[in-house]
Order: sequence, then structure tokens, then C-alpha cells
Amino acid sequence: MSFYTSLSGLKASQTDLSTISNNVSNAGSVGFKRSRAVFGDLFAAAPTQSTKTVAGQGVRLNGITQQFSQGTLESTGRTLDIAIAGEGFFVVRGAPPRSETSFTRNGVFGTNSDREVIDTLGNKVQLLPVDANGNVTSTAIGSMFDFEIPDVDPADPTAVLANITIAKDGLVTATFANGNTLNLGSLAMSSFANSEGLRPIGDAHWQATGESGDPQLNGAGQGSIGEVRSGLLERANVDLTEELVSLIGAQRNFQANAQAIETANTLTQTIINLQV
Repeated sequence: MSFYTSLSGLKASQTDLSTISNNVSNAGSVGFKRSRAVFGDLFAAAPTQSTKTVAGQGVRLNGITQQFSQGTLESTGRTLDIAIAGEGFFVVRGAPPRSETSFTRNGVFGTNSDREVIDTLGNKVQLLPVDANGNVTSTAIGSMFDFEIPDVDPADPTAVLANITIAKDGLVTATFANGNTLNLGSLAMSSFANSEGLRPIGDAHWQATGESGDPQLNGAGQGSIGEVRSGLLERANVDLTEELVSLIGAQRNFQANAQAIETANTLTQTIINLQV
């Protein structure tokens, strides 16, 4: 039994090491959220058996949870580099025919050949409709539309685009050479009842699950969603000092469980070699 108990400890330590290593390797990834392995003890006894005379049976992995704490904001000076100061997520949509909706903290956005704003995976950034005053008019999922940057003023085709600005509340405004301005929409943002229940799909992107709850859309600055910061990016929330200390602890746990297996093997071998 001691072999299997220590084996479960070895597997747990290996998972812990893998989780910490993943955190360290992604310390430079934009919008990355560190993970933590959560373990629980294994114990079993018959209803009529006294638990005072029963040892535990090892450890098991309860889950690997992501920690959605705020990362440090780093200035880039690029308009389409956008960070979130809060708990929200950008909403992006994949290409047809699946057009899957996902949520990201990675605000490294650019444009494609159709002047559509896309993320690092090629998903299209979504906007919510606004009125003339820049107020969001609908937060329904069906009201979202692709973020497209116009090249000329719709009211004056001779006036080319001068610049794009993104306010803290997510309002996107285009300014043209003739001085006219146009509100393109507000960045679609989402929050969740349980962010830890989101399913990671890589590159600081997640998908909603039954555990996370349905996405709650709104504009930036509403509730816990937080504000957006144009010209900044959110660094990974990984503290290398903390991770390295945890790495040492996980390594010691692995070594201790390996030593326990070696000790059990020595005792078993001694019993087998006993001569009557």
C-alpha cells in the first residue's frame, strides 16, 4: 500500500512541477494568467471501522485553477495595443462558418487586408452599438459587430482617416482630415460569474462553459469589467520569485516521495530475504 501512496504523491508533485513550469515559461506572455494546482487527500474506511487506526491513502488532483489577478500594465504607445484595468475580457469572434466567440485579455490587436481589427489568432474584435453621444444602446450578443476602421469619411469620401482614439470607456472614435469625427462603437466587454470556470484555449483566450456561466456583455467601465487603456498591454501576472520558491518546494516533495518508495522497496526486499 505504501508504494501506491507514495506513487500518488509522485504524480501530484509532477503535476505541481508542470504547472509551475508553465507559469515560469509564460512570464513574458501578454495577458497570461498563472495557474495553481489544488490537491486533496485520499481516505477510505468501512463504516464500522475506527478511523483512528486507518492511515490515509495518498493524494489526488482536485483541479488546476487559473488566478485572474491583475497584471502589470506596460506602455507601448500603439493605439491598437489595449489593456484592461479590471476583471473584464475582450470579446472576439472567429471566422465563418463556425464563428466561435471567445474571450481574451491579450490586447495585441492589428488590422487585416479588409481593415478589420483582429487579435493574434486572427479573430475579429467585436464592438457594441452606440448613439450619437457615445452611449451603448444594446448589450445583446446579437447586437455585436466587427470592428472595422474606415479609410475615408462616409459623409465626405475625399476626407481620409486621420486617427483612431479609444477612450477609457471603450468608445472608439475616428477622426478625419476634414475635422469630422465618427463614433464607430464601443469595445464589447464581458464578465463572468465564475471566471475560474472558463476553458483556456491558448494565447490568453478562453471560452465560456457551464461552470463559468454565460457571458455578461457591457461596455468598459461598467461594474467589475474595468476600464480599457489604449497604448498599454497587460503583462502576465506571474511573480518569478514566488514561482521559483514554489518550484523548490515541489522538487522537495517529489524527492521525498521518491525516497519513500525506495524505503518501502528496501523493507519489502528485506522481508523477502528473511530465512526461516
